Amino acid sequence: MSSEEKKDGAPLRDHSPQESKEEIEHHRDNSTSSSERARDLEKGVEDGVGNSKDDRRKSSVPQKYTEDGKRVMTEDEAWPHLGYCWPSWKKWMLLSSIFAVQVSMNFNTSVFPNAVPLIAEEYGVSKQAARVGQMIFLVAYAFGCELWAPWSEEFGRWPILQLSLFLVNIWQILAALAPNFGSLIVARFLGGLCSAGGSVTIGMVADLFQPEEQQWGIAFVVLSSVAGTTVGPIVGGPIEKYLPLQWNFWIQLIFGAVVQAIHFFMPESRSTILMDKRAKHLRKTGEDTNVYGPDEVKKPRISGHEVMITWIRPFEMFVKEPIVLSLSLLSGFSDALIFTFQEGFNPVYKQWGFGPNGVALAFLPILIGYILAYVSYFPFIIKDKRIISQKGPDALPPEHRLYWLLYLAPLETIGLFGFAWTSLGPEYGIPWIAPMIFSSCIAIANYAIYMSTIDYMVASYGVYSASASGGNGFARDFLAGIAALYSTPLYENVGPPEYHLEYASTILACLAFVVTIPIYIFYWKGEWFREKSKFAQSLDADRKETRNRRLSSAKPEQLEPSNW
Repeated sequence: MSSEEKKDGAPLRDHSPQESKEEIEHHRDNSTSSSERARDLEKGVEDGVGNSKDDRRKSSVPQKYTEDGKRVMTEDEAWPHLGYCWPSWKKWMLLSSIFAVQVSMNFNTSVFPNAVPLIAEEYGVSKQAARVGQMIFLVAYAFGCELWAPWSEEFGRWPILQLSLFLVNIWQILAALAPNFGSLIVARFLGGLCSAGGSVTIGMVADLFQPEEQQWGIAFVVLSSVAGTTVGPIVGGPIEKYLPLQWNFWIQLIFGAVVQAIHFFMPESRSTILMDKRAKHLRKTGEDTNVYGPDEVKKPRISGHEVMITWIRPFEMFVKEPIVLSLSLLSGFSDALIFTFQEGFNPVYKQWGFGPNGVALAFLPILIGYILAYVSYFPFIIKDKRIISQKGPDALPPEHRLYWLLYLAPLETIGLFGFAWTSLGPEYGIPWIAPMIFSSCIAIANYAIYMSTIDYMVASYGVYSASASGGNGFARDFLAGIAALYSTPLYENVGPPEYHLEYASTILACLAFVVTIPIYIFYWKGEWFREKSKFAQSLDADRKETRNRRLSSAKPEQLEPSNW
C-alpha cells in the first residue's frame, strides 16, 4: 500500500493496477474543457435506454474502494454537479459576491491611514506610532491569507469565508471601542490575521474554471483586490473630515457585515465538498448506498502533516523558485507603491490647496487606471481562448501570458518619474491634473503586473499554482505593510528640503525600473527556468503522459485539435 493512499485517509484498494496513477493524473489534467466534458455527459445519455448520466459516467471511469468495501466517488463521476459545469450566470454570481468580499478586505487596509491623525490625538501618540496599526494589519493579513487557505480546501470555501468575515467584523468592534492604543493595535493584528483573502479567492476561481479558462475569473478577482485599496482613501477623506475616529472602524464593520450577508446566500464551490454532498444524496435516495465522498473516507479527517505541507509550500516556492521569487517581489513592490502614494498624496496635492476631500478624489484616477487595465486584457483573453479551442491547451506556452505586460510594465517607471517631477507644484506652472495622469499610468502597470504574474503562475505551475500565487499575495501584503512605516519619512526627509517630494518618487521610479527587468527575462527564457523547476517539470510530465494516453485510446475524429 502506497504512502499516498495512506495519507488521504482510509487505505484504498485499486479496481485496476493503473487506477491510482490515473486518478492522480486526472486531477492534474488540463486537456479537456468543462464545456466539452459536459457535452460528453449529455451525449452519453443518448447512447443507452434507462441509464442515468451518473450511471454512464460511473461505468466509464476506474473505480476505487476502501478496505472496508466503500466505493469512493471520483471527480469524473460527479462532474455534472461540480462548479466547472455550473451555468455562467451562477459562476459570475458567486464571483461577484467574492468581488465584494475582496474589496471589503482591502478597504479595511486602505481606509485606516485617514484615521492616523485622529488616533495620534485620541491616544496621545505620534503619527508614526499610529501608523503601526496599518503596518501590523497588512503583515498579519499576509500570513492570514496563507493560514486560512488549507482549511478552505478541507471544509469548503463558504464556511471559511463566513467565519473569516465574522471574526474580522468582531475585531472591528474592538477597534472602535478600544480604551487605549494597545487594544487598538491588538484589534488590528487580529483583524489582519483573520482575513481570508488572496489564496482563498483565487482558489475559488480554480473551483469554477479549468486552467485554460481561468483568465476571465483571475482578471475579475485581481480587479477586486486592487480596487479595494483605492476605495479606502476615496471614502476615507470625508470620514476623516466629518466623522469622529470611531466611525472609521464602524464603517469598516458596516461594509463587512453587508458583504458577509451577501456571501451568506452563495453556494459552496469546493469540488471535494460538492462530491461529499452528492454521495450523501445518492445514499439517502437509495440510488447508490455504497458510494462515499473523498473527504468522508479520510481517516483522520484532518492531517496535521498535510496542513503543514500546504502552509509551508508557498514559502518554499517563494524561496526556491526564481520565477515565483522575482515576480512576487515585483508584484509586492507595485502594491507597496499604492500604500506609499497614500502617504505622498497629502503633501503633493496640498500644494494646490486640496483638503481631505480633494485628496480623496485624487485617488479616482488610480481607480480609472485599474479599470482601463482590466478592460485592456479583454482582446488578449478572447484571442487566447480561440487559439486554445482550435489547437489545444499546449498551443500557447505559459510565457505568452506575459506578453501584454511587456508593454504595460514600463508605465510604472514612467508614471513614477512623471509623478515625481509634476509634484513641483503650481509655482512651476504645473496643473494639478498632471500628477493624476501619471498616477493613472502607475495604476495601469500595477494591475497588469498582478494580473499577468498570477496568470503566468497558474499556467506554469498547474496544481501548484495556488502555492505559487500564495507567495505572490504574501509579498504584496507584507511589503505593503512595511511601506506603511517608511512612506511618510521618505517623502519628508529624502533630498534637499525643497525637493523632498520629487526625490522620493524618483527613488521609487529607479527601483521600479530594476524590479521590472525579470519580466523580460522570463518572457524570453522562462522555459529554461521551468526546466529547472521540480514543480513545473512534475506538472509538465503528468500533462504529456496523460495527453499521450488519451490520444492513443481516442477515436480518429477525436484527434482533431478542436476536439482536444
